Amino acid sequence: MTTVIDILVVAETQGDVLAPITCEILGLANRLAGGIGGTVAAVAFVPETDNIGEELTAHGAEQVYLVKNPVFATCTADTWLPDLEKLVRDRQPSLILLGHTTMGADIAPYLAFRLNAAVITDSVAIAKKDRQLTLTRSCYGGKAQEVVTSHTEMVVATIRAKSQPATTRDTTHKGKIASLDSICDPTRLRVKVIGRQPRRHEGQRLEDAEVVIAAGRGLRGVEGVALANELAAVLNGAVGATRAACDMGWCPYTSQIGLSGITVAPDLYFALGVSGAGQHMVGCQSAGTIVAVNNDPDAAIFAYSRFGVVGDCREILPAFIEEVRKLKNQNRAKQHGEK
Repeated sequence: MTTVIDILVVAETQGDVLAPITCEILGLANRLAGGIGGTVAAVAFVPETDNIGEELTAHGAEQVYLVKNPVFATCTADTWLPDLEKLVRDRQPSLILLGHTTMGADIAPYLAFRLNAAVITDSVAIAKKDRQLTLTRSCYGGKAQEVVTSHTEMVVATIRAKSQPATTRDTTHKGKIASLDSICDPTRLRVKVIGRQPRRHEGQRLEDAEVVIAAGRGLRGVEGVALANELAAVLNGAVGATRAACDMGWCPYTSQIGLSGITVAPDLYFALGVSGAGQHMVGCQSAGTIVAVNNDPDAAIFAYSRFGVVGDCREILPAFIEEVRKLKNQNRAKQHGEK
């Protein structure tokens, strides 16, 4: 690994805006480059010219490469790989960062194989020690963390969502933006996207919520989950679930939080009837404050929580929800009185 590390961030978008994971990776890349030297570049694959280049520079990229091709309207590893491989071979970055998303986890091993580079997936931290990169990731179902060292000149890594603080948008930060001709040939694509079924959700997205109510096995059925939804409505939060609650049909799998589900990082996380298994905690360990309610005083969740209540969720929640409503009403009355 060279002394100076040049970093390439592979950007993802949601419509015509940057995906949150891209802003998080840019934050990581800038902190890493600032500590050890090097530059931060970003590449975006766009079907047509838009403002993504300016957004990437506003979030800290010093150099942006825009690759335009109508085929990029649908994203697959096949569509991005030819242009990404060519760019990496031309620019020779030491570190290529992607989000640990469906797209990032798909394309990273293909790219690493073609470049004869190391690939390290689902990383939560990166550091440089003795001229080598070290990457931290979960292992044993989230029960432990392993530190992986690469001995190759180039590393391809995917970064877990919500494991890094995102950059703050700064429109005064200017970078260079270059447009590149695409070499992707649509006739040679092996995979064709024939349709999309977007994930449906009511209210705010679970990943973006500042308050998350997690429904676990201890809620004992759909009646208990209804209480979780009621609490979420009062606190303007979103409802997630453990795998057990999803397996039993109480909650949709799209709301599953954990190693094989969604990663969240809310300011406030209510763990209702959640045991605290490692696989689940991987998905919420970045929460600001965890409040746990469980009838087992020895439940592992209490080791992670700042506040804990030992008791039956279905007995405790109705009174708690009523108290929250009273406090909100008092605050409203006080605000109106002040006006």
